[in-house]
Amino acid sequence: MIKRLTTAAALSLLMAGSALAASQADFDKAYSAAEAARKAAAQMKNEWRDTGKLLKKAQEAAKTGDFDKAIKLAKAAEFQGRMAVQQAKANANAGNPQYLYD
Repeated sequence: MIKRLTTAAALSLLMAGSALAASQADFDKAYSAAEAARKAAAQMKNEWRDTGKLLKKAQEAAKTGDFDKAIKLAKAAEFQGRMAVQQAKANANAGNPQYLYD
């Protein structure tokens, strides 16, 4: 009986935590991480085309109060920024193919 109550209590706490909506503070945190990743990519001269567009859409969604959507867009922009940095590092010394010199 106690085990069932403990399991039910834990389950209800878990479900209550997932029902909380995202807030402005959550968005601000996600947005600043995305902006930092975008700036790092831009500093390496490898910012991807859609990163800025995603950040703009995230700001628009936040202005309307749709923080869940805004955070999703900001996280997508952060991912693009991090991947752009990784791509720039991987291609740093790639050079041109040999057939260009033949």
